[in-house]
Amino acid sequence: MSASIRDVAERAGVSVGTVSNVLNHRERVAPESVRRVNEAIAALGYVRNDAARQLRAGRSTTVGLVVLDVRNPFFTEIARGAEREADKHGLSVILANSDEDVAREARYLDLFEQQRVRGILISPYQQVGSRLRELRDRGMPAVLVDRRSEDDRFSSVSVDDERGGYLAARHLLDSGRRRLLYTGGPLDMRQIDDRRQGARRAVDETEGASLEILPATASQVAEGRVAGDEIASRPAAHRPDAVFCANDLVALGVLQSLAAHGIRVPDDIALVGFDDIDFAAAAVVPLTSVRQPSLVMGETALRILVDESDDRSRPAEQVVFEPELVVRASTGG
Repeated sequence: MSASIRDVAERAGVSVGTVSNVLNHRERVAPESVRRVNEAIAALGYVRNDAARQLRAGRSTTVGLVVLDVRNPFFTEIARGAEREADKHGLSVILANSDEDVAREARYLDLFEQQRVRGILISPYQQVGSRLRELRDRGMPAVLVDRRSEDDRFSSVSVDDERGGYLAARHLLDSGRRRLLYTGGPLDMRQIDDRRQGARRAVDETEGASLEILPATASQVAEGRVAGDEIASRPAAHRPDAVFCANDLVALGVLQSLAAHGIRVPDDIALVGFDDIDFAAAAVVPLTSVRQPSLVMGETALRILVDESDDRSRPAEQVVFEPELVVRASTGG
């Protein structure tokens, strides 16, 4: 049986209150008592029950973070930003990966409710408004990350994806490319579709330009290789002269495939990604990409969540960052 706080107090020859103060308010306890309590803790192997302590206090020190794909470095940076801000508030972040699966996402939301976390940060796969409203009604706020709230009832931290898609396509068009192809997916994800719409807007305002959509089931390197193989299988005259990918992972896959087929980037086909992950600049052909401030997005989302958990009457806040085009060799930069 594990040692209790009473066992520690008895061994140290102090009161239970003194042990509690050593654990939570050490500055209130005489150094000699602190020493005796610490020796008793070490001897007994006592481990504090934070879950019970938080339950008594009615306030958790953990935050749940649900991301779409933990393999994507963009979401890793989101998590790093959230953790960095959480440290300032004495909080910890529990990371969950929905893997773009609605059922898996729902299970994690249920788990975080059972664990009574302080609040939830979530990059949702589709619409989760009704579930988040239930959680909020029970005292658990939520902030959307990388997705703006559909009705502004929830706070959100995102990037203007439509603007980012426009910047990417506009850059390709201004460099003389006219046969653009957009790939990545799934296309029913809001972010993916917004980037497509931005590219469409740029193409529509350019005479003689076209935009082909090559759907994908996910936004991973493997899907990019599939897209690259499909493009390479076409006669040269029927290939696009520029490819805009829904994210950098897809773009890196396309780059690998085109290189394997002897198609030169950017000479034959220019290539643009989205997110500007670290691997983009380190690719064999450094990748032009639309940058999202992922670290700052994580920090901002956590800060808003803490503010809302402290003040439940606080109005929802919509933070939309401007994307930035970073030009590199894959488009001739």
